[in-house]
Amino acid sequence: MSRSPWWRRPAVALLLDVLLVLVFAAVGRASHDESGPVLGALVTAWPFLVGTAIGWLVVRVVRGVWPIDVAPGVTVWFATVLVGMLLRHAVGSGTALSFVVVASVVLALFLLGWRALGAYAVRRARAPHHG
Repeated sequence: MSRSPWWRRPAVALLLDVLLVLVFAAVGRASHDESGPVLGALVTAWPFLVGTAIGWLVVRVVRGVWPIDVAPGVTVWFATVLVGMLLRHAVGSGTALSFVVVASVVLALFLLGWRALGAYAVRRARAPHHG
């Protein structure tokens, strides 16, 4: 029996999601020339990180799987955006339509992208090699 790739371990996958949400926040702040790169990124990221955690919890409890694959990753992405925007709105942070759209697209690329690349890599590794 072959061992799963390192990125399919739940702790690693969760860490990837957390890091990508932090990158999203840091890049967003940098693109607007906002100060405090580290603390500022954490302040921007926290609502989305709460959403990511909720998404992971929902997938684990409702589906009984870890959100490592693309399909359960959609739930993580949706929760990240929805909860992130609701919390931002609740604390008086910006939720302009343009921000919602950009955040949704970038977080989809990040949170679903690594899962899709991983699924592709697994399929490719399992495919018979013709020489």
